[in-house]
Amino acid sequence: MTSDEDAPPGRATTASADPTARRGDAPPPRHSSLVTPPAVAVADLARSYPLGAETVRALRGVTFEIPDGGYVAIVGPSGCGKSTLLNLLGVIDRPTSGSVVVRGRDVSAMGDRESTRFRLLNVGFVFQRFYLMPMLSARENVELPMAEAGVGKGERAARARELLDYVGLGARERHRPSQLSGGEQQRVAIARALANRPAMLLADEPTGELDATTGADIIRLFERLNADGTTIVVVTHDETLAGATRRRIAMRDGAVVEDTGP
Repeated sequence: MTSDEDAPPGRATTASADPTARRGDAPPPRHSSLVTPPAVAVADLARSYPLGAETVRALRGVTFEIPDGGYVAIVGPSGCGKSTLLNLLGVIDRPTSGSVVVRGRDVSAMGDRESTRFRLLNVGFVFQRFYLMPMLSARENVELPMAEAGVGKGERAARARELLDYVGLGARERHRPSQLSGGEQQRVAIARALANRPAMLLADEPTGELDATTGADIIRLFERLNADGTTIVVVTHDETLAGATRRRIAMRDGAVVEDTGP
């Protein structure tokens, strides 16, 4: 069993109020006193794009649920629709048809302003490239999403330090990205993704820019995060990372062809 001391910063413990409650965001609806809604559910999801006189069907008929605390790898060849699916799960894009429900809310029906706010407070992103602000320190980079969410300066500085401690970079909070290794930059990016206590963490090829040893460090960090209760969905070609997850969804030509879930 994970101890309170091992839980990621901001996670609820037996002695604290639920810190996953969002500032200015209603809690997810309860279907019953015994049933918790899934972290994300998609139903008959389709996404098409015009390409000249043709239509590209990037996704077709995708349906699945990921329970709260799930750890899922989405795998498949390049161009099969993995990143398109991740963008829909992360409320970056909207489906052509079908629905995406995150924490009990249908995000596919949200307007631009509502979806932007929802994404900021409920979804954390980690990318193959780290996208850190080069002139800011590690701590300042982690603070950025909290500043956008309206968190006070003192509170966001304290949480950023807690998160950097959690990912093993507490001693390097003042370092700029150019002073950090690739693995360290990815750890900062993961800490930044966790800043607003998201419902789930979405990672697109998070080990793609890293050597095998550094990639293994990131995989262990994801395993720790998931053990501490974080819902994680990764898109990856890295078989080591995919093998470390607890469920694999395989895609081909925009459709799910295998799902080892739930």
